[in-house]
Parts: sequence; C-alpha cells; structure tokens
Amino acid sequence: MIDRAGLAEFLRNRRESLQPEDVGMPRGQRRRTGGLRREEVAVLCHISTDYYARIERQRGPHPSEQMISSIAQGLHLTLDERDHLFRLAGHTPPPRGSTSEHISPGLLRVLDRLDDTPAEIVTELGDTLRQSRLGVALTGDATRHTGHARSRGYRWFTDPDERRLYVPEDRALLSRSYASGLRQVLGMRGPGSRAALLAGLLLERSEEFRALWAEHEIGVRPDDVKRFDHPDVGALELHCQRLHDHQQSHSLLVYTAVPGTESHDKLQMLAVLAPHVP
Repeated sequence: MIDRAGLAEFLRNRRESLQPEDVGMPRGQRRRTGGLRREEVAVLCHISTDYYARIERQRGPHPSEQMISSIAQGLHLTLDERDHLFRLAGHTPPPRGSTSEHISPGLLRVLDRLDDTPAEIVTELGDTLRQSRLGVALTGDATRHTGHARSRGYRWFTDPDERRLYVPEDRALLSRSYASGLRQVLGMRGPGSRAALLAGLLLERSEEFRALWAEHEIGVRPDDVKRFDHPDVGALELHCQRLHDHQQSHSLLVYTAVPGTESHDKLQMLAVLAPHVP
C-alpha cells in the first residue's frame, strides 16, 4: 500500500538536498530555492512538473513502477534510497546486480560533468543507459533502441547501420570482441540469462556470429583507440577509457582525443554541432 505522506516527505527531502550543479544543471542567477525546483526534478525524471508536484502534495494517481524508477534515477538516489522509495510507493524494489538499470549516483555525477566529452554509461551486454551531449553527437542516440536491439552487440550482427560509424579495417576485431564478450557474460550469468537469450537469437540470425561463436574465444578486446568515420567531421581517432561499477555491472566509457591532433580539433567542431539537451 502506498504511503503518500511518507513518499511526499522523502521526495521533498531529497529534492531540497540537491543543488543544480550536483545533477549537471546550471545554477543561474537570482536563485532563491535552497535545493532543486520541482520543474528541475521533472526535467531530470522526464515527467511533467504538474505530475511530480501532485506526488509531493500527496495527490494524483498511484505512481507506476516505471515512474518511480525514473524519479529514483532523476534524483540520483542510491540503491538503498531507491528501494525505500519503491516501498513508500507500494511497490516491490527491482532486483539488484547485473540486471539492474539503476545507475549509481557516483557514476552519474561523473557523467554530468562531461558535457564537452563523448561519454556513455552501458550495461555488461552493451545497453546504453545514459549519454553525454557529445556522446549523442558522436554515435547517435543509443538509448532510443528497444527490445533485443538495446544491446549494441546484438545490433552489430543484425543491423548493418551499426557498423557504418567504424572504419572497415577494425570491424573484424570488433565482431570477435562482441562474440567473446557475450560468451563471457553467458558464462557468468548462466543458461537462463538474457545473455543466453541473445546468443540463441544471434545463432539463428547471423552467419558471421555462428562462425565466431564456434571459435569459443574468450578475452578478445577491441583496441583502446577507436577509429570512427563520422558523417559530419570525418575520420576520428579517440582513446576510450572505462570506469567500471562492479556492484551494478555498469561501465562509464569516455572518449578523448590527444591535444594538438586533427582528431582533437574535429572533436571541438563536433561539440559546436552537438545539440544542447536537458
């Protein structure tokens, strides 16, 4: 059963404890609010201001699990805080671990400060959970995919458009690394996992994947330097650094260019072309 008073009080407390800079938002001038405004929280949670305000005022419909999940992520809640929020809303908290899509506040804080750098947070199966503004400009909005296509490895073997951004000379190694990575995750998660489901689907739908799967390769990794053929700025060589959250099996990927190189200049050009998103 929903605890409307407890839910409203908890949300108000968490909102007022956050500052705009804590969540990657500009502070602006003449700011009188002690914490975040309701409209700012609504933007972070991808919901209407009116809907969020009604929850804080103990009114409106019973929030769905999806809505509570969005609010928990928007407010940068820890896993314990997220679970508490679900219980206040009368829902069972989602499972933790490798299947969880709740990004840790620490990883989000790092991403929020990378507005001028291509970056993304991905799951162990290559689902993109969040991208920086320049990350979207580099690879497109990878969060738009649904179903099995959320996995970049799945798209790699089933959607030719997924390969066009990468130079042809690197595609064979990338194919091997995706197959190897999926086999490794399957080994960790077992035959009833989503990794097993994706492997079965790819064995049916991709001849290339079937041939690579038969090699039983483990530990194949792509080069740290990624070579892109971007439709707007052309050839790019970017170094990829990875920060891993072991508790959630999420990784923050950050792409940088060596200062003084042509790729560095092109990355700055791409930053100018990139759309500004909330």
